[in-house]
Amino acid sequence: MYRFLLSPRWLGALALTLVASAVMVWLGNWQLDRYQGRTEINEQIDAGQRMAPTPLTDAFRAPTGGPGTAGPPPAKDKVWTRVTVTGRYDPSNTVLVRGRTVDSRVGFEVLTPLVLADGTALLVDRGWIPPAPGGATAQPSVPAAPGGDVTVVGRVHETESGAGAVDRRDGMLETRRVGVSRLARELPYPVYGGYVLLDEQTPAADPLFKAVPVGHTNNWQNFGYVVQWWLFAVMALFGYGWVARREARRAAGIGTTTAPLDRAAEPAPSASA
Repeated sequence: MYRFLLSPRWLGALALTLVASAVMVWLGNWQLDRYQGRTEINEQIDAGQRMAPTPLTDAFRAPTGGPGTAGPPPAKDKVWTRVTVTGRYDPSNTVLVRGRTVDSRVGFEVLTPLVLADGTALLVDRGWIPPAPGGATAQPSVPAAPGGDVTVVGRVHETESGAGAVDRRDGMLETRRVGVSRLARELPYPVYGGYVLLDEQTPAADPLFKAVPVGHTNNWQNFGYVVQWWLFAVMALFGYGWVARREARRAAGIGTTTAPLDRAAEPAPSASA
């Protein structure tokens, strides 16, 4: 009944179905890996918000190079943890990161190096401020950083990828991305290999700053793709089986009906009969 499945046409269709299903299963597994990775990031973000701050050196290794260099990045399991550190702000090397959106408004994030007692520096994202009147790229008036010793508490952030050019305008550095290694070249001291989003500061931060929100990753979107790809793989196999069964039934004459006899069309019996 199913010997036709051994024909070249049906073997080719089977091979194509199996390859397509295998690819779709692989795509589902890939999305599952992304879902699990994003779930871990979300769990780290939540854990970091709840934890008590730890010393900076628990999350970073100190930079060991000379001025203009960046130290190693934080370990993956230390990203988003809360740390505390004391130093002195260097407002002469403030960095403005343009094109940042908070509460649906485009403005600037302000990073100021916090110089530690050993001469190294940590970039501290002090928060978001709106641009000056005149457009989203109009350089804002940055609130002064407090003088003297400052203690900050914040969340560890990795350097951002795709760092572009760094310009100096009106005494401040400007960039589109927080690429720590690229920014370090413009600074007169070795810099830690990540930066910190400010949560608390002593003395208190200027109220003009808005805290930079930390958004969770959309891990459920990836989970939806997992279900979608695996369902497509099952549908491909089911579709092959359904078409094969239909062909087998057709070849065996199962389910076919014979046209009814049209008695009216039959020749009339002869009179001699």
